[in-house]
Amino acid sequence: MKQVFIVVLLVFGPLLMWAQEPVDSLKNWKTGGDVAVTFSQVSLNNWAAGGQNSVSGNLLLNVFANYARNQSAWDNSMTVGYGLSQQGSDNLIKTDDRLLLSSKYGYKASKRWFYSGLLDFKTQMTTGYQDPPENTTVLSEWFSPAYLIFSLGMDYKPNDRFSMYLSPVTGKGTFVLDDSLSLAGAYGVEPGDNSRIEYGAYVKGVYKQSNIIKNVDFYTRLDLFSNLVDEPAHIDVDWETRFNMRINEWLTAVVSLNLLYDDDVKYVDDDGLEHGARVQTRQLLGFGISYKF
Repeated sequence: MKQVFIVVLLVFGPLLMWAQEPVDSLKNWKTGGDVAVTFSQVSLNNWAAGGQNSVSGNLLLNVFANYARNQSAWDNSMTVGYGLSQQGSDNLIKTDDRLLLSSKYGYKASKRWFYSGLLDFKTQMTTGYQDPPENTTVLSEWFSPAYLIFSLGMDYKPNDRFSMYLSPVTGKGTFVLDDSLSLAGAYGVEPGDNSRIEYGAYVKGVYKQSNIIKNVDFYTRLDLFSNLVDEPAHIDVDWETRFNMRINEWLTAVVSLNLLYDDDVKYVDDDGLEHGARVQTRQLLGFGISYKF
C-alpha cells in the first residue's frame, strides 16, 4: 500500500495546495470533459441460421483541469475507460479497463516553450483474465501492473490544441502488487519483487481538435519511453487515437484505436507458452449516449 499512498500524494497533493487559493483565482482555471456510454445487443429467438444472444457496453470518461497564470501553466487530465461483453450464458468478458492520470506543470521559457515537470500514472481497475470466458487464469489486477512516470524536460506548446513534451531525465516505475503475478515475474519485475524502476528518456505528444470536420472531435496521444540504462533501442509505445462523431446533443458514435508495445510484456499463447513481446491493439466502434461539459 506504500506505493498507492505515494501515487495519491504525488497526483493529488498539488491539487490540495492549489485548492487553498482565493475563489477569485478560479478564473485562471479552464475545466471540462466528455463522457460517452455505448451499447450493443443481439437477441435471437428461433433463428434458423443459428447464433447466440450477446450484449456489450462501454464507458469512456475524459476530464481536464488546466491552470494558466502569468508565466505558469498546469495541465491535468484523467481518462477512465471500462467495457464488458457477454455471449449467451458465458462469463462476462472485459473489453476495456484503464485509469490514466496526467499532471504537467510548466514555467514559460519563451513564447512557445516551457520548462516542465510531468507525472503520468496508469493502471486497470478490475481483474483481467488470459482465457475468457472461462476466466481461470489471472493476467492482471488493480495495481498489477501500474505504471508511474516522473520526468523533467521542455514542453513545446504553441496553442491549446497541441503540445510536445521532451524529457531526457525520466524515471519509470512498474508496480505489480499481486503476489502471484509478482512471483511469476510478470511485466518485467524480478520474480518476487513488487516493483521495477527504469531511467531514460520520454516523449509525449498530444493533439486535440473540436470540429476537425463538422460535428467530429479528434484526439490523439503518443507516449514513447526508452530505458537509456538497459537496451535503449527497445522503445515502449503507447498511442491512442479517438474520433467522437456527434449526431445531436446526446447521441454520438465513437471510433478509437489504441496501440501498445512494451518489451517487458511477453505474449502468452492459448497453450500457456511464452513468446516475445508483440504489438497490442484495442479497437472500439460504438454508438450511444454522450455528454460534453
